[in-house]
Amino acid sequence: MTITLYDCPTAPSPRRARILLAEKGVPHATVNIDLARGEQLGDAYRALNPQCTVPALQLEDGRVLTDNAGIAAYLEARFPEPALLGRTPEEKADIASWNWRVEFEGLMAIAEALRNGSPAMAHRALPGPANYEQIPALAERGLARLRQFFDTLESRLAGRDTVAGLGFSIADITAVVAVDFARIVRVKPGEQHMNLRRWRAAMAARPAMAL
Repeated sequence: MTITLYDCPTAPSPRRARILLAEKGVPHATVNIDLARGEQLGDAYRALNPQCTVPALQLEDGRVLTDNAGIAAYLEARFPEPALLGRTPEEKADIASWNWRVEFEGLMAIAEALRNGSPAMAHRALPGPANYEQIPALAERGLARLRQFFDTLESRLAGRDTVAGLGFSIADITAVVAVDFARIVRVKPGEQHMNLRRWRAAMAARPAMAL
């Protein structure tokens, strides 16, 4: 059995795993899960991943990793080069901190805005096996948080080529995915975000970012 990524081409979370696998150069098979049709909630996928989320990474021995944190930790330990979670204790801490900030302040803000504001997400305000009702006020808060996140990244990238550590890292992967996916709620970097736009243009030169 080969490593298999359970993916969805239109969703941000599996894109993070897809880019990470490409940057590490890890051969793998791909199985696409149709989120729009609710395939993640079906019996077959639920048996593989009871959380009913993507990505999931099935290893050669059949074990399944069901979130980006676990996938990243596994791939970094098994395929240590290139090091994307840092090398020194200080760099590891910086990258972990910023990766978490991008998740919390960026991706979660987008999720708040999208899942609580889109009619297509009715009863699906949170991912996973259970249904949750939308809270419209959270959609407004998510948009405000997202705009603040762009300002935070703009300040962070002043005089820097990457988000954290001493070079390209998983924090850049997560940030690219967040910045790109923000278009789904009609937010994008503006003219005032010169550093952010410079950084994103530089990231586009990496082949994995086209995935």
